[in-house]
Amino acid sequence: MISFNRRLITFLALISLSGIAVAQAQKYEEGLDYRVLPVAQPVEAKGKVEVIEFFWYGCPHCYDFDPDLMSWVKRQPKDVVFRRVPVAFRDDFLPHSQLFYTLQVMGKSNLDIKVMDTIHHSNNHLLTESEIADWAVAQGLDRNTFLTTYHSFAVVSKVRAAKQLAEAYRIDGVPTVVIQGKYVTSPSIAGTKAKALMVMDYLVEKVRKDKYK
Repeated sequence: MISFNRRLITFLALISLSGIAVAQAQKYEEGLDYRVLPVAQPVEAKGKVEVIEFFWYGCPHCYDFDPDLMSWVKRQPKDVVFRRVPVAFRDDFLPHSQLFYTLQVMGKSNLDIKVMDTIHHSNNHLLTESEIADWAVAQGLDRNTFLTTYHSFAVVSKVRAAKQLAEAYRIDGVPTVVIQGKYVTSPSIAGTKAKALMVMDYLVEKVRKDKYK
């Protein structure tokens, strides 16, 4: 009797797990939880899953999403390559893109969160060169070195490329996450931050199953 009951419980558990698996497989729908770009864009890292976050320092939704997104990034295996691309929907936002790439070129991308903290909590929008340079000095950076990098060909080229990339990906809002050059999701598309991250997990696994295509 005990043996029979154990078999019955095991059988019911398997049915339950099967049901959950089916529900999970059906949970994320194209056009509802994510969309597919009509023209896929080439990825930089072959044989890996490329994840790009399009964002803007001044976006409160990006700032709110950042801690959860960074936690997600940290737990990804080595076949997932993450990078961020700044978006400037107006020309007066371009200094933020320039600041992002200046910090990147200087090896100071760890200051990204401090940029957002300043913008969203200190009433300093960091939209002028003098504001940005003063902020950089406050972080311990040399003003002349910072400004030379800020105006460098490398940084200006990256800003230009970021603008072209955002146009190619048809980015119309931030934060937006693109996986493998074609799958697009975000908290606003998925409905919540938590669901967006689950959709990202689903899409990353989908790319793996498709052999990184």
